[in-house]
Amino acid sequence: MQRILEPEVMDTWEEAIEYDAMDFTEVNTAFASEAIALGPKEQGLILDAGTGTGRIPVLICQMCPQWQIVAIDLAENMLKIAAQHIQQANLQQQIHFRLVDAKHLPDQDQVFDMVISNSLVHHLPDPLLFFQELKRVTKPNSAIFIRDLIRPVDEATMNALVDSIGNEYNSHQKKLFRDSLHAALTIDEVNQLISAVGLSGVKIYQSSDRHWTAERRWNC
Repeated sequence: MQRILEPEVMDTWEEAIEYDAMDFTEVNTAFASEAIALGPKEQGLILDAGTGTGRIPVLICQMCPQWQIVAIDLAENMLKIAAQHIQQANLQQQIHFRLVDAKHLPDQDQVFDMVISNSLVHHLPDPLLFFQELKRVTKPNSAIFIRDLIRPVDEATMNALVDSIGNEYNSHQKKLFRDSLHAALTIDEVNQLISAVGLSGVKIYQSSDRHWTAERRWNC
């Protein structure tokens, strides 16, 4: 299937609330645990690109109090909800939110010990810009943990994936999932992007029936 872009930013208050209400606890917890296993063992400065409502950095900092996380997103209303989650968890000293475009980061070169990103790439019209910035702002020994949806090979596969998410999701949420699958990349496209920017030592693989993962372990 050809890639069909969806809006890069979901930023109405209603969309932010609906997104935050979707129960991703299991997958977010798994993501947080895997990120910690790949990242620095002591103190570290971590960039979370496309943080959404901030649930993943909260989980990570609860498990890994020695890390500082800069969590960025282009959706102002998502970040407003994220700020509420941070205050509830009392993690204001560890997590710092910024309204920032991941394709045009304001940070200096080689400042981050790790970059994590969950479900950002499929929103980007030109993901190459993000990967170029990722390479620029990370240290040579930095860890990388990026996970996103895979674009299905055909309509039948996409329909089966949408049908599989269960009745707990309403018709609008299922449409959002379908649109995201259509906007996602293939593993071949991810490999091409990683190679194009010269990121070395990155393992890229299919991590579920609907996700790809790109990871690199922190090297002290």
